Amino acid sequence: MSQHPFLQISGYPDWETLTPDNVRTDITIALEKAEENLQKIRELQAKETNFTNTIKALEHASYELYYAWGLITHLDSVCNSPELREVHNEMLPAVSSFGAKITLDSELWESLQSFAESEQVSDLNPIDRRLFEETMLDFKEAGADLPEAKRKRLESISQELAQVTQKFSEQVLDATNEWKLVIRDEDKLTGLPETAREAARQTAIEKLGDTEGKEAWVFTLHTPSMLPVLQYLENDDIRKEVWAASNSLCVDAPFENEPLIRQIIKLRQEKAEILGKDNFADAVLARRMAKNGEKADQFISELREKTAPFFQKENQELEEFKAEKTGQTVERLEPWEVGFWSEKLKKERYDFDDEDLRPYFPIQSVLHGMFELATKIFGLSIQEKPTRFKDQVFDHANGPEDKPESVWHQDVRFYDLIDTRTGQLLGSFYADWHPRSSKRAGAWMNHLKTGEPVDDGKREPHLGLICGNLTAPTPSKPALLTHYEVETVFHEFGHLLHHLCGNVNHRSLNGVNVAWDFVELPSQIMENWCWERESLDLFARHHQTGETIPEELFQKMLRARNFMAGNTMMRQLAFAKLDLQIHRVLAKTNVDKLEDSLQETLRDYLPKRKTTPRTIALRFSHLFSSPVGYAAAYYSYKWAEVLDADAFTRFKKDGIMNATTGIEFREKILSKGNSAPPDQLYRDFMGRDPEVEPLLARSGLAG
Repeated sequence: MSQHPFLQISGYPDWETLTPDNVRTDITIALEKAEENLQKIRELQAKETNFTNTIKALEHASYELYYAWGLITHLDSVCNSPELREVHNEMLPAVSSFGAKITLDSELWESLQSFAESEQVSDLNPIDRRLFEETMLDFKEAGADLPEAKRKRLESISQELAQVTQKFSEQVLDATNEWKLVIRDEDKLTGLPETAREAARQTAIEKLGDTEGKEAWVFTLHTPSMLPVLQYLENDDIRKEVWAASNSLCVDAPFENEPLIRQIIKLRQEKAEILGKDNFADAVLARRMAKNGEKADQFISELREKTAPFFQKENQELEEFKAEKTGQTVERLEPWEVGFWSEKLKKERYDFDDEDLRPYFPIQSVLHGMFELATKIFGLSIQEKPTRFKDQVFDHANGPEDKPESVWHQDVRFYDLIDTRTGQLLGSFYADWHPRSSKRAGAWMNHLKTGEPVDDGKREPHLGLICGNLTAPTPSKPALLTHYEVETVFHEFGHLLHHLCGNVNHRSLNGVNVAWDFVELPSQIMENWCWERESLDLFARHHQTGETIPEELFQKMLRARNFMAGNTMMRQLAFAKLDLQIHRVLAKTNVDKLEDSLQETLRDYLPKRKTTPRTIALRFSHLFSSPVGYAAAYYSYKWAEVLDADAFTRFKKDGIMNATTGIEFREKILSKGNSAPPDQLYRDFMGRDPEVEPLLARSGLAG
């Protein structure tokens, strides 16, 4: 066993050795090494600076530190424990402070400027020049040329934000895990699909023990558990109880998040003002496609105007439908009634139930078909490898007798991704798909390691991961996914391909290190293949018969695709508006009445209900679980959705399985990372700027 397991960069991580008791020592060593590397750059004389010892050296200086810290933060998100949380939070200030100091270091900035003023710059090739220019902008926008007092304050703000946002994330996780609903009377489960019942019984066994659990059903606030209750359960009281628990998440002590949000907002606004910006949105978006908060806000407002008529009509129809079926007068719905009556209306209008599709989406079939799709379109081969968890070995693929790779949980699988044209190993990745109490909510992709060219001209393989909280298997059934969960799998796989197919010579320009309103293009475009007959037939196979989706059911699925599309669109626009309002407006005012202010802002974005739900703010991890994250940038999802809908028109024109188009997308988008401005990369693939009409047409919101 290595004495410093977090610092072993060669090969793949040995997760069994990555224990909390190694964190303090390994991170301390990594911090010291990184500081030594930076000191060499500081000591350069002006005439000594060159691209390798200045720009490239700066990129390499902290690589070992951030690789190790990446492993730690990943474990914190998938294997959270009191021991890991304690040591993570203990080391977080030092790591955050170190990172903040780099771009605020006057001596480093002096070395960079010396190189910038040299004649060598004019001789840089385009990729090296891009790294140089991006590095200079990183320093300038961080405040490198500000007076020392302001730079010191920016360092402190970064450290404070890291701690407060970590606390926010922990409280969302802890509050979610604390709540459960135990049902012992099966009569109360009328309407609930069998899949959801089995999952609830399995949860009961896990949480209550074999004896008591076999006589109960347990529901949680994790999406696979909560959503079927709100959609299908006839019992109005139970739906209300589950909704109320979700609505009150992180409202009260001991998991109260509003004070943390106020602190985060205040710190971000102060940071923006020190940097000479009016608000945090303007500070964050300067180098993104939107350029500033006003343009992002305008984009959201324009989409809202186009969506509003459909949104209003849908909600009126739903209220009328409930009145018709109950014999009551038309009135507003309660929030816990919306999913239930929406499902009944969809069933009546289209003779379609999402549960009808679930038998056709066993997760392994979905993954196998998705990988086959990647082969056919993008020229990529995905091969599963044996895994090892503690003393257990798993070989799901029954492949060659390879050495099993270490994983952090027995559910995790491991794959190689290979270029079919050259046979080159482009990278490898882990997949961890099901929920557990030690794992944060949601779905995500992360890059653990970014490969660079080596002496023989080849590139080191990349290493990444994809995680989710999808429907888990039960003793009687495999993991049968909803269609929405299938889209989630494809979405995160798109992010992963962006990372693993990256072919830029510099780590910081590779893969997903792009503007955040561009980063969702590769992920969201993958979701389109979840709606096409030709691609569905590759992975939508009945878990018992192996049959594809019957044509009649497929047509029903298509007809129901845009059911409540106005509400779906408006929900995302509301999240984006909330985000921009917080970071453009409320941050500059008194936020003591945060919820009231947000409700007023979102008045034209939220449907009218009998009981007004709280906004998502207190549990909005996208905005508040990291120092920046999607803060002031949630609009990116819709921005990139415009890009993906438009870009997919080319696949529709050329053929959705057209390998020529797929390889071109891989070469002009996936492999390019941040080697050129995103609007240029988009034009390289499409031959023009993006258009919004394909998104509106796809969503049934045109006209």
